[in-house]
Amino acid sequence: MKRSSKAEKILTQINSGTKLGDLRKIASEIKKDHELALELWSTEEFLPRQLAILIMDKTELSQKLIDKLDNDISQHNDDEKLQLIDWLMANQLSKDRRTISLMESWENSPSSLQRRVFWYYQARLRWVGQVPPPNSEELLSKIEIHIENEVPEVQWAMNFTSAQIGIFEEKYRSRCIQLGERTGLYKDEVIAKNCTPNYLPKLIAIQVDKLRK
Repeated sequence: MKRSSKAEKILTQINSGTKLGDLRKIASEIKKDHELALELWSTEEFLPRQLAILIMDKTELSQKLIDKLDNDISQHNDDEKLQLIDWLMANQLSKDRRTISLMESWENSPSSLQRRVFWYYQARLRWVGQVPPPNSEELLSKIEIHIENEVPEVQWAMNFTSAQIGIFEEKYRSRCIQLGERTGLYKDEVIAKNCTPNYLPKLIAIQVDKLRK
């Protein structure tokens, strides 16, 4: 794709030292520009793609286009891949009823990234401060059956959803803790200073204690 002068000008503002705050500032000046977003996306580079996500028009995000974005994202290394798909969920897919409906249909998607989004969105519904949706029992039952057989990127999101259920719904708390004890997921994970562990018994205990203060 031959890039426009507008896209080229934007790209001169992005380099290895560019931070997320810088990208948000650039995006706030551009506002919404789907054509420009696709031009930036075509660079195949991580930071321009993060900016592209911020300026996309969510009404243009059909399942077909999302599948293409998904395929492109899969070509990045693991860290970039997860940052991009989570960024897309938070900044675009969760902002419109139509794309929310798409996310809610991805539980059994052949795409591991879309399955991750399904579970991560369910977790997000619980930590944003609203009353937890009424499907916690159903979700937890599915997690208990399938989490150990999922790929790592989906496994993490299922584990995180379990954590949010256990944190915000006391009646499920012991069950979520027992899930972590049974699977042992992330029990031996090395945790950086000031970071929260992913091991469910520790994660739930820490966050519940914070809520009580």
